[in-house]
Amino acid sequence: MRVEVVSAINKNLQQLSMLLNVIESDTYVDVSVGPYYSSIGSHTRHILDFYNCIIDGLDVNEIDLTSRKREEIISTNIEAALKRILEIQQTLMSFTDINTDYLVHVTDNLGEGNLRVSYTLESILAHANSHAVHHFATIGYMLYNLKVTHEITGFGYNPTTPISLRKGI
Repeated sequence: MRVEVVSAINKNLQQLSMLLNVIESDTYVDVSVGPYYSSIGSHTRHILDFYNCIIDGLDVNEIDLTSRKREEIISTNIEAALKRILEIQQTLMSFTDINTDYLVHVTDNLGEGNLRVSYTLESILAHANSHAVHHFATIGYMLYNLKVTHEITGFGYNPTTPISLRKGI
């Protein structure tokens, strides 16, 4: 696998780690921000679930994004989340030495039941990275409403968003 794919993902996961190292536990589990009333912890768990589904399915070439573990400790415990982020980063680093010129089978539910499609490992990981950035934007919205500031440049913005159009960073 191309090292650039792993590097980009690990950079984003590092931004999440940086955030988790500066927010309070009360902020991590706060569910007061509408309209969905979710927590930063639940978004973190969801992001990490996506990566875990990919990693867990590789041995049998069956990645099932509908079969998430939903480990609640990740939703409520910053240290558990940080530990899982590091585990995922280390696993992804081990992928740089493997051949990724084959298709992996991915099951997901797009709204009309489960559907099985084929990806390359790089493409499903790129999808997971974009998915994480999407949730980072939601987390940024939540932090704004909770009046919690951070200094993590670019957090929640797609890398293609021109810097001149980015607000609040």
